[in-house]
Amino acid sequence: SEEGTKRGRRPRPGAEKAGRKLNTGVDTIQHGVEGLMYLLTESSKLMISEIDFQDSIRVLGFSEELNKLLLQLYLDNRKEIRSILSELAPKLPSYHSLEWRLDVQLASRSLRQQIKPAVTMKLHLNQNEDQTAQVLQTDPSTLVHLIQQLEQALGEMKTNHCRRIARNMK
Repeated sequence: SEEGTKRGRRPRPGAEKAGRKLNTGVDTIQHGVEGLMYLLTESSKLMISEIDFQDSIRVLGFSEELNKLLLQLYLDNRKEIRSILSELAPKLPSYHSLEWRLDVQLASRSLRQQIKPAVTMKLHLNQNEDQTAQVLQTDPSTLVHLIQQLEQALGEMKTNHCRRIARNMK
């Protein structure tokens, strides 16, 4: 549509034809398709049960026949949608090993007595069967803060809410 083109969105192929056949605006068709895509994608991501899916669409006010069609569409396509989503997900590097060293500068030309500690770490990562290394350097107080934050995140992962989310992500 002209309005959609002005906003930078082009209608999907077939939206204009469907709009003419249904005697409806292209934007209405476009929003309907996007809403359906969102419903199926999010439901598939969470692998929600039949009952939860029915509860989710019941509040939309569709007819019982349309609700049954949407449920069947979801059940028939959720595995394929999940496989497509997993292919599109970024492949993140995984931990392989860590080397570390503590350096302490005791003095410099300008300062005779100075203690300046630094922790240097070499983080080895695996990504798509390739191994990469990242060298990081920090002071001990920042490292202690980082450790506390990571321990807090691990503690949060043990809560029932996070376990439920993680279980649904698999």
